Amino acid sequence: MDYVITTLENLAAQTAFANLTLGNYLMILVGCIFLYLAIKKGYEPLLLIPIAFGMILVNIYPDIMAEPTDSANGGLLYYFYQLDEWSILPSLIFLGVGAMTDFGPLIANPASFLLGAAAQFGIFTAYLVAILLGFNDKAAAAISIIGGADGPTSIFLCGKLQQTEYMGPIAVAAYSYMSLVPIIQPPIMRLFTTKKERAIKMEQLRPVSKLEKILFPIIVTIVVCLLLPTTAPLIGMLMLGNLFKESGVVKQLADTAANTLMYIVVILLGTSVGATTSAEAFLKLTTIKIVVLGLVAFAVGTTVGVLFGKLMCKATGGKVNPLIGSAGVSAVPMAARVSQKVGTEADPSNFLLMHAMGPNVAGVIGTAVAAGVFMAIFGV
Repeated sequence: MDYVITTLENLAAQTAFANLTLGNYLMILVGCIFLYLAIKKGYEPLLLIPIAFGMILVNIYPDIMAEPTDSANGGLLYYFYQLDEWSILPSLIFLGVGAMTDFGPLIANPASFLLGAAAQFGIFTAYLVAILLGFNDKAAAAISIIGGADGPTSIFLCGKLQQTEYMGPIAVAAYSYMSLVPIIQPPIMRLFTTKKERAIKMEQLRPVSKLEKILFPIIVTIVVCLLLPTTAPLIGMLMLGNLFKESGVVKQLADTAANTLMYIVVILLGTSVGATTSAEAFLKLTTIKIVVLGLVAFAVGTTVGVLFGKLMCKATGGKVNPLIGSAGVSAVPMAARVSQKVGTEADPSNFLLMHAMGPNVAGVIGTAVAAGVFMAIFGV
């Protein structure tokens, strides 16, 4: 009988219930909420499902993120996470994004670059606020990139500035805000625009030639990387993927980058990012500050983008719908879809998607440039 009792006690001690804290249960609940938002509501499920599942796994079995020792190998997701720290996965994500992106709307309307640039204002606002809250300058820079709603760039800059202690909260905040664009942006867009402005119909964009689309990634790579060489891993991979797509002569490479490779990288990056959210590492005052700063940066970026859109509306005599300015944050293509959705609420016949894609893809470039500026400032 003693043997049976001892055996049962040993088995009970091996279950996760024996070691979970209240914080672990809280993070598991957050992971389940994220899964609900991804599966039921459809908020960026490709990102949110692996992140949420990684969050659940690490809070049930922390050793899945354990570092290797002389006597034991590291946990499975630890090795995935090293690819984040080495900037490999963020760069590969950009390769896939480039292979899926049509820069035609941006080429057809170069003024979209201005809207994409305006939306980056949230990044530099958050940088100043983060310093005021006590973060060092490099940590403030890494946190502020959340305002671009660009997870890969956030992870990339965090690694380059050697702020890996903040990488987990920064990455989760960035990807969470990317997923929650349909919830966060519309109230801001409605607040700063009138129904009449939201109902503005824009003229159809001019056709863009194949030559223009081929030259665009080449020219952007040369110009941006000459000015900010440290952006080469991001801008270079983004434009290489786009060149695969637009050249038309390497269909297999374009398909691989946009589909198979992209989805593999998303699985690795998403689960490893989610696995940084153990209760012990995540439930801190610093994390709350980072999440709030990210929201401030994202809200400011959206607001400035819309206000700049209003300015362009005035300057063009009402030919620009201010809603497309909100797409200047680089959550591609979700932010452009939100511009379309809010526009159709004002006028069901309104079609803003392609117009919003211009600022949207400009925002991707703009966020990478902002990261390059910070790296140049700190001599990285």
